[in-house]
Amino acid sequence: MLIERYKNYQPQDFVFKLATTQEDVKGFHALRRRIFCEEQAVFEQDDLDVIDQTMMPIVCKPILAGMEDDVMGVVRIDEREPGVWYGSRLGVAQEYRRIRRFSNATAIRNQQPCNAGLGAIGAGLIYKAVSTANAIGCDEFLATVQIRNARFFERLHWKPLKEIKLHGMPHMLMRADLNYYQAAACVA
Repeated sequence: MLIERYKNYQPQDFVFKLATTQEDVKGFHALRRRIFCEEQAVFEQDDLDVIDQTMMPIVCKPILAGMEDDVMGVVRIDEREPGVWYGSRLGVAQEYRRIRRFSNATAIRNQQPCNAGLGAIGAGLIYKAVSTANAIGCDEFLATVQIRNARFFERLHWKPLKEIKLHGMPHMLMRADLNYYQAAACVA
């Protein structure tokens, strides 16, 4: 008898959206805690800060059997001065970081490119973040990115501006090319 091992199932259908339900917001904060406190140990108990009071949380959820599953990707955006938006706390659950492509339905549903081969979930969250801010009056979109992720952002049409230290770690201040990130047709 031949017994074959099955690869772990990896969905290819996702929704990227503003976290508006209690369930989405709870999943948003839980995943941030898991990534930035437990996994990376950047913060001790939680990663909440003053930006959380005015930010817009964005989540990614897989679609399974036509229904949204648990939050598996997060990013937050906030306007710090008129027209100047920032993205921060970008994170993808460890088990979803190797996904390299979306279904066509994902690209259509979210009105964004598939970004095959570019760490699809992270790229999708970045696209949703910048295109959402672009739809509501963004003139400049910035992010402080952990140095190890700067090249990833460059491939997604971001320009490095300067290296800084944040939370005791080297980061790169980067600017998005707003011409690449077309304004979202629908903010939600």
